[in-house]
Amino acid sequence: MANSYFATIHRHLLTLGFDIRHADETDGILVVDNPEMGIRNLVLGCGDPLLILEQYLLELPAPSCEVYQRLLTKNRDIIHGAFALDESGRKVIFRDTLQIETLDMSELEAVLNSLSLLLTEFSDELIGFSRGLGA
Repeated sequence: MANSYFATIHRHLLTLGFDIRHADETDGILVVDNPEMGIRNLVLGCGDPLLILEQYLLELPAPSCEVYQRLLTKNRDIIHGAFALDESGRKVIFRDTLQIETLDMSELEAVLNSLSLLLTEFSDELIGFSRGLGA
């Protein structure tokens, strides 16, 4: 069965200036880039009732309570989405989940802008985490 929201999300992403790197309508998966926004390999999962966005950010060489605390503290400042960890507790990702039925392009754009802003404002600290420099 074709994903009824896939084409709409695909169209929104193109309108917003994203390069579609991978599109699988059967699985409802899109992978997109927008170098100007600092976004690379953002994965979008389109499946009624949710659109899930995940952007891998970094792997922590030496996870610590201080780093986890800083990430959680920064979550409070993020307008849309949040930092999350994979099952290993070492890979840091940005993740957001949206109701797909009522999603419009402005809402999707707000999430993408939030991710871009996060990458811009917090990049030095994220690079430090990836090098094991802590919080």
